[in-house]
Amino acid sequence: MQTLRIKTASTADERARPGPGRDLPPLLAGAVTAAAGTGVLLALTDSSSPLRGPLALLFLLAAPAAAVAAWLDGLDPFGRVLASLTGAVVLDMLVAQGMLAVHRWSVPGGIVAVTVVSSLVLLLVPLRRLRGRTARRQGS
Repeated sequence: MQTLRIKTASTADERARPGPGRDLPPLLAGAVTAAAGTGVLLALTDSSSPLRGPLALLFLLAAPAAAVAAWLDGLDPFGRVLASLTGAVVLDMLVAQGMLAVHRWSVPGGIVAVTVVSSLVLLLVPLRRLRGRTARRQGS
């Protein structure tokens, strides 16, 4: 059997070295946030822009996906992306099903409901981490 040798960075200088593409993820996150925020504004103001639908859909996928991804800090990146997108679709469907069940469906109402649920999920992440930290202290 043959041994595979993988070369890893051994010093902090090699790992922290700036290079092309290092600034790309924050730049993409900012662009998606701006586009999703524009979609919310267009949808809530009932604009007739052709970008209203795609940008609102981007928000309806990105907001819950970011909230779910914050909960999944132990997964590898690909699994985290896949699980957070799946969670976003499930959350959107639950909100839509709930609004249809009570006969209160509206586009602005759906966007507000998804925003509220995503915000609650995102705000509960620090509480979960704090609770885990205090449980570890009490156990030791």
